[in-house]
This record gives sequence, structure tokens and C-alpha cells, in this order.
Amino acid sequence: MQDHLLDAEHRDFAAMARAFVAREITPYHEEWERAGLVDRDVWRAAGKAGLLGFDVAPEYGGGGTDDLRYPVLLAEELIRAGATGVGFGLHNDVVAPYLNQLATPEQRERWLPGFCSGDLVTAIALTEPGAGSDLQSITTSAVRDGDAYLLSGTKTFVTNGVHADLVIVAARTDPEDRLRGGLSLLVVERGMPGFGRGRPLEKIGRHAQDTAELFFDDVRVPAANLLGRQGRGLRYLMENLQRERLSIAAAAVAGAETVFAATLEYCRTRTAFGQPIGGFQHIRFELAEMSTEIEIARTYVDQCVVDHNAGRRDPVRAARAKWWTTDLQKRVVDRCLQLHGGYGYMREQPVARAFVDTRMMPIYGGTNEIMKEMIGRSLGV
Repeated sequence: MQDHLLDAEHRDFAAMARAFVAREITPYHEEWERAGLVDRDVWRAAGKAGLLGFDVAPEYGGGGTDDLRYPVLLAEELIRAGATGVGFGLHNDVVAPYLNQLATPEQRERWLPGFCSGDLVTAIALTEPGAGSDLQSITTSAVRDGDAYLLSGTKTFVTNGVHADLVIVAARTDPEDRLRGGLSLLVVERGMPGFGRGRPLEKIGRHAQDTAELFFDDVRVPAANLLGRQGRGLRYLMENLQRERLSIAAAAVAGAETVFAATLEYCRTRTAFGQPIGGFQHIRFELAEMSTEIEIARTYVDQCVVDHNAGRRDPVRAARAKWWTTDLQKRVVDRCLQLHGGYGYMREQPVARAFVDTRMMPIYGGTNEIMKEMIGRSLGV
């Protein structure tokens, strides 16, 4: 974030997060990339450092602040280090709001201390093999059976899916209630009979990121694990997706800035035809265009974060931020790889890794086509 939007506490936090990443993540991330999974111990280290549960109440071990600048600063440090495998953002920015807003006092006592300590890794399971951005097409079902629900279905592309101890699952509990979607949110816990998971999914990028398929075969989920009210799941999802999309936008801007900074240095030092390649007008223009677009994106996203903290929360602005910044990041990384020439195609180069790691950003949190559909409808067309 821009420095004038931060207080001394934020700067101190960013420095602490940077040191944590350098100590606990950077030395091991390449190994995790090869293994296809991050080490579970990094979650407990993050909990000990106070990097989990920023907006969870202190009585459960959380930070007690809903200031979005803290998770954004953490995300920026992870992106700058190329640590795309660590799923803290999903845990803090996506799952935490559901638990904070919808959990009962009893559920908070059970789940939030472990959430903040890193002993409980969380995930949210929405996407199915046949249902992606269209949440109303979800077919996973949960049928009430006495004091429990019988949950059946398959979810895919679940971030933190392998390590997850708690999974918020969107399931159809009210098939006749099409007006409100008929969905409910159930919390499935590790070890429940019938709950299974596949091996980590093999992706073209983000190899260390924990991504899995989850299977539910008549899992008996206690009614006490219903999150919020039955049948209101679609409403809860729509309310909370705004924060997720804003977090994605912040990560996209940080990613574009990081790749651009490395490319700018490369253009200053790489020579061709007797001069640094940055001295050629075409390349100077490329750099000028990218720097301008990134600065505009940074200004817009930072303002969205400020507005979010002030309670001025607009899902359409979040959609604008998400699609524009992720498309920009993809475009910047592609242009930067081109400026690196043949070296840009070598996997050991950060720009090469960013090229494949970035490609998922326009798909996360609802595809950019869905974002444009939301924006278009807000215009009355």
C-alpha cells in the first residue's frame, strides 16, 4: 500500500511480516514447489507470529482489528517473495469473515482458537466439477436427518484442501427454494466418516499451493455445524465475496509491481548493440506505459481498501478492482517476460514463474467475465 495510507503500526507490521517470510518461507519454498505442497508447520509458525486471525476477537487469540490493511500488507510481502504456495490469504480474508459473522458462541469457542494458532487450517468448498462461478448450479446436497445433515457431493479446486481441518461447504438443503438459492453452509471437520480428499491437484503454476478435490459420501454433519441460517447460504456468499475480490486485487497489484521492478532493473543492466536495452525508445515506452497503469491500479485499489475500512463497501467497485487489476497483472507479466528475451523463458527466472502463477488470477474469486457481467448489470443494461 502507499506509505501515506499507513501508520507506524502498519509499517512495523509489514517489517515483521517481511522478516517472517524471509525466515520461515523463502528458504523452503522451492522445496515445497517440488513436493507440490507447503509444510504444515508453517501454519503454526504463522499463528505464533500473529499472522492469522487479524479480525478475530483477542479472547480467541486473534488480533481484534478489522483493519484490512494488515492482511493486505501480509499478502504483499508474500507476493514480493514469490511465495504463491502459502494459503494464509484464503484463511484470513475468505474464511475468517464467515466465522466471525455467522458462527454461534459455541462454534467460536470450538474453532477460533485453533484458527488463530494455526492448529486448524481452513478452506471453503464452492466449486464443483460441473459448477464454477454459477453458484446456483451447485448439486452437493445436505439432507436433514434428525440432529444432523447427510452431506453428499464432490468439490474441486479447493485451496488449502489437503491440510484443511475445517471446510465450509456450500450445499443444497432447500431444493425448492430457488428464489434464495436453497443453499446452506456446513462446516465439515477432519476425520468425519465419509469425508475424503484426493491428492494435491497438479497445476501449471503455483505448484506449492495446497489445492485438492474433496469428496463427501453421506457425511453426517451435526446440525450444530450449520453456519448461519439454513437456506441463506447464497446470500452469505454474495456478501463475503466482495472482500475476497478486493484481496485478490491487492495481490494482483503487488504482483505486477514486483515483476515490473525486476524488469526495470534488467532493462537498466542488460546491454544490446552497445547500450542498455532500456535506452531503446520502444522499450522505454513499454516501461512508461506499464509504470503508469500500475500506479493507477495501485491508487484505485488502495482507495477501495480505505473505503472498506470506513464501511463504504461496494460489491461493484470490488468487481471492477478484481477484473481490472488481474487482467493488468497478466498483461504486465507477459510484456515483462518478452523484455527479458530468452532468459524470461527459463523457469529459474522469477518472471517465468510469475507468468504461470499469474494466469489463475483472472479466474479466482469468480471469473473476470462474471465481474464484467456484475458491472454491466449495475449500469442498468
